[in-house]
Amino acid sequence: MAQLIYYCGTMDSGKSTLALQTAHNHQSRGRSGLIFTSHDRAGVGTISSRLGLKSDALEVLPELDLHKFVVDALSQGSRIDYVICDEAQFYQPEQIEQLARIVDGLGIDVMHLEFWLILELDFSLVLLV
Repeated sequence: MAQLIYYCGTMDSGKSTLALQTAHNHQSRGRSGLIFTSHDRAGVGTISSRLGLKSDALEVLPELDLHKFVVDALSQGSRIDYVICDEAQFYQPEQIEQLARIVDGLGIDVMHLEFWLILELDFSLVLLV
């Protein structure tokens, strides 16, 4: 059964480092996946940690349909065992819904990391002020 794993933490708490470690662990076990990010400190299309680790990632723009992207990749023969989403506080609310659809409809594990936002049981977003 696929899972939507949600991590929330303060700045400098190691969320991006955890995302990079998780990707490395999956890859070392022969699993294939996608890493998404938005507004990373290292620039577009990169996930980085303050420890100096970094990797290529897919930049999430407001118009990107994450579910459609994954479905299209699968349709073209890509193998996707997991999806890691860093800096998810910059994603649109509908993109968070799309992540849930990836888990529920496609059976792919999604690891979702963000700062400032909490995910309620109905998957609506609440901004902490």
